Amino acid sequence: MSSIYLFEIASQKAQWLSARQTAIAGNVANANTPGYRALDIQPFSAVLDSSPIEMASTNPAHLSSPQSQAGALRQIEVEPAEQTLSGNTVNLEQQMINLGDVNRDYTMSANIRRAFHQLLLSALK
Repeated sequence: MSSIYLFEIASQKAQWLSARQTAIAGNVANANTPGYRALDIQPFSAVLDSSPIEMASTNPAHLSSPQSQAGALRQIEVEPAEQTLSGNTVNLEQQMINLGDVNRDYTMSANIRRAFHQLLLSALK
């Protein structure tokens, strides 16, 4: 049986959420570090765009899709909304909102994965 694309996407999303939570934790840990610049990771849509999954080509005359060269998980510097006198750009309120978004996205992703798994099990019965 071939692998199911939904489970691969769910795995990528879980890795992305873990990396984003790590970046947010680093921002919160360095909230009082002078000169620290807040970091985040690229949006999940960019991770999907760089996914190696491509359309199957059963005939040499078929067109192939161009390959993306983007990296999977890389940190990017956040545009500072405000900067403290020490040069720190971490906004704790925004980091807590981002952390809540990660929690909500993880819960939603886990529920979708669970529902799809139950659907597959009931189809096999």
